[in-house]
Amino acid sequence: MYRTHYNGELRANNEKEKVKLVGWVSKKRNFGQLCFIDLRDTTGITQLVFDEAIAPKVKDVRNEYILQVSGTVEKRKDINPTLPTGEIEVIVDDVKIINTAKTTPLIVADETDALEDTRMEYRYLDLRRPIMQSRLKTRAKISRSMRDYLDHHGFLEVETPMLGKSTPEGARDYLVPSRVHPGSFYALPQSPQLYKQLLMIAGLDKYYQFARCFRDEDLRADRQTDFTQVDIETSFLSEQEIMDFTEEMLCKVMKEVKGIEV
Repeated sequence: MYRTHYNGELRANNEKEKVKLVGWVSKKRNFGQLCFIDLRDTTGITQLVFDEAIAPKVKDVRNEYILQVSGTVEKRKDINPTLPTGEIEVIVDDVKIINTAKTTPLIVADETDALEDTRMEYRYLDLRRPIMQSRLKTRAKISRSMRDYLDHHGFLEVETPMLGKSTPEGARDYLVPSRVHPGSFYALPQSPQLYKQLLMIAGLDKYYQFARCFRDEDLRADRQTDFTQVDIETSFLSEQEIMDFTEEMLCKVMKEVKGIEV
């Protein structure tokens, strides 16, 4: 077993527990006979303490090394109020270096001095930054909250095809050549307009999907080549009813994701 807990889970009520953790080295500090390492994973950071007996095992460890440690949870004398795990630290009694790392071309932290080109070239490092992982988690929470609301109100989630007939709208379609029919092309959807009309005529009453949309146009402040939209279609609902349930859904999302009561 690689771990008993994630790094962001431990609290003061875990004091004296034997734990096993795994993660990336976020920061290392040497204080004479003692060595402190902040171990990071997708949930957060735990401070590790290495005494003089075990510190030599991590003397060459640098940021972004992957470590597996076992030890005992103790309360910290100097509480760090900025960390959820700031009341505790783990006194390490065994450590294993799972993988080493070279010096990274960008700072793996919320604040980084890397240029956009560097961030894109080393995207796997950029995505290690807690702020980037937080954005992905927030997006997932929004999607889950919307799905829960729509499912509860009788909407059916239907996934419509990516490859279809071109239906000219406000932008150019991306075209995909057909191998089976030379000279013919599929179009990637700008939005699933054709399919949601089909579903309504078929009598499905209420449907939704998280639809991927593609538009072959120049990038501008409010334009992207591809994006996701929540696509909703209903039959036999008034304009006011649609606005009411949309507002109610957004209030639910704000409360569940951001803790804001609208």
